Amino acid sequence: MVSLLKLAKVTEEGVRFLSPHDGSPMLLTPEHSISLQNSIGSDIMMQLDDVIATTSPDLARMEEAMHRSVRWLDRCMAAHKYPERQNLFCIIQGGLDLELRRQCCAEMVKRDTPGIAIGGLSGGEAKSSYCQVVSTCTDLLPEKKPRYVMGVGYPEDLVVSVALGADMFDCVWPTRTARFGNAVTSRGTLNLRHASYAQDFGPIEQGCKCTCCRSKEEGGLEISRAYIYHTAAKETVGAHLLTMHNVHYLLSLMRSARQAIIEDRYAAFLKNFFSLLYSDPTKYPEWAVTALRGVGVDLLER
Repeated sequence: MVSLLKLAKVTEEGVRFLSPHDGSPMLLTPEHSISLQNSIGSDIMMQLDDVIATTSPDLARMEEAMHRSVRWLDRCMAAHKYPERQNLFCIIQGGLDLELRRQCCAEMVKRDTPGIAIGGLSGGEAKSSYCQVVSTCTDLLPEKKPRYVMGVGYPEDLVVSVALGADMFDCVWPTRTARFGNAVTSRGTLNLRHASYAQDFGPIEQGCKCTCCRSKEEGGLEISRAYIYHTAAKETVGAHLLTMHNVHYLLSLMRSARQAIIEDRYAAFLKNFFSLLYSDPTKYPEWAVTALRGVGVDLLER
């Protein structure tokens, strides 16, 4: 909804959009949003919420959006036809105001939805503020229900958010960045459109087990960086291949994070992750170091 706010007007009834295609009016109500999700059989359904950018200075509007999101959840729950087989998640709002977030958490937890999302973030706020909101919310949410932080996809954001108590994430970033020729790797993002890769016949990332990076003997495509360089700028196939690689990387990263938690070695996992991503510890992002110290992980400790 945030991406269309310039074309929308939010009222208690719902959200009135002007179509970005032809300017025709559309009304999305909490009830209609649930009807749509019921009809397509969503395993996880999201309530319609009132969300504004975290960078907005209008605190009164932020509070209004938080309370309206609670009211809209009640309408969504009343309209939900198949609660026994489709899981409706509430969405915590409140911007960067921690007291509003606490109030929203208290109200949403009372509704006992199958899962709980933390929304309204990744809107340009400082990473330190993002971490404060996530930590504040997860401390107040049930441990046995999935806690989903919406719109988060950068690898360092994911692993820090997990340490802060988050379980689930979504983001268009791995596919969007692929369209610009960027490969996500354990040592950072590589822009394979750069001329330095024109004669680089190595895999996108050495040791990666995605279909693109695996050798043909292993059943893969054995795509080289040079191949991506020569296709990414002129053909969509380059973006398609990088999308496959990037999504595989993030799924593999989260799989490794889960295993590290199971084996009670997540602190070591974090230290290894950041040491690969930033060869020099003095370049570790301050927000990540501070946030992780808050949960007992010192990245700079040898």
